[in-house]
Amino acid sequence: MQIMNELTRDIDEVALTLRHFIKEKIAGFKKKGAVIGVSGGVDSAVILALCVQELGAENVFGLLLPEKESAPSSTVLGEEICKSLGVEYEEVSISPILEALDIYNKKDHIIKRTCPEYDPNIHETALVLPDFLKTGAVNVPYLKLFKNGEEIAQHRLKASDYLEIIGLQGVKQRSRMIVQYMYAEKKNYIVCGATNKTELALGQLVKYGDGGVDIEPMADCYKTQVYALAKYLNVNEEIIKRAPSADTWSHYTSDQDFYWRMPIEIMDQLLYGKDHKLSLEMIEKNTGLARETIENALKHIERVEAATEYIRTAPPTCFINR
Repeated sequence: MQIMNELTRDIDEVALTLRHFIKEKIAGFKKKGAVIGVSGGVDSAVILALCVQELGAENVFGLLLPEKESAPSSTVLGEEICKSLGVEYEEVSISPILEALDIYNKKDHIIKRTCPEYDPNIHETALVLPDFLKTGAVNVPYLKLFKNGEEIAQHRLKASDYLEIIGLQGVKQRSRMIVQYMYAEKKNYIVCGATNKTELALGQLVKYGDGGVDIEPMADCYKTQVYALAKYLNVNEEIIKRAPSADTWSHYTSDQDFYWRMPIEIMDQLLYGKDHKLSLEMIEKNTGLARETIENALKHIERVEAATEYIRTAPPTCFINR
């Protein structure tokens, strides 16, 4: 078995299934269309294209939601795909929300505490985790400083500072979702999410942020399938080649640098092997990884899934018998 072939086969049928799901759910909610946060990334581009194909461009609305640390290319690519698909869109900066909550200053304070040389006027920052295939299970977050695009320093982040900074960064996704629902309710539309199966498995979403949507069509599609869908739907090649990112750090930080900790084709083959209970020998043949590395990686994935289970589940409800 070739895992990559399994992940990318019958992609036309996958697209049709997703389109039908979108139409059925919107009709079930008795809504008129869909609002989509368009980030300039491949996931939102695929969802936008599918919604346009199934609902018509007149029933799809795109929102570009940058802030002052977003990469300018996010807005440029987001505008391009909206225009190419004939979708009405609007750009709404969330910086005023973040400034009102003092998010930038609070984050700068943590960074200066960790990186004494940090100057927000000249440095860009990124939060990264070590490459799993090189370091194994070591899960120590680092702050990196960049000047003129070049890395100049790297500092280990204390656990307490890490938790605080993750909480501050999560406000960005939650602010974007507030704006999306404001527009969706005005238009009587649903908010359509763009999270994929790989992201869900790794807890790569913010609860009540990018995870707070009405429907999640690609929740059973591995990231590799999203790329295959993008090619099938003729998504702009520049978007397909762009490194995926939450785009919440001033230095553009890829998902591979923080969430996956390995190339996506390796991560997806490991996830597929685990989900389909493939033998270690089969995974070894497909990935080219040593058996010990595979065993450690699968344990790592299981730990991540367990630690992020609360993100994927609805709040527990207490039922009282009367």
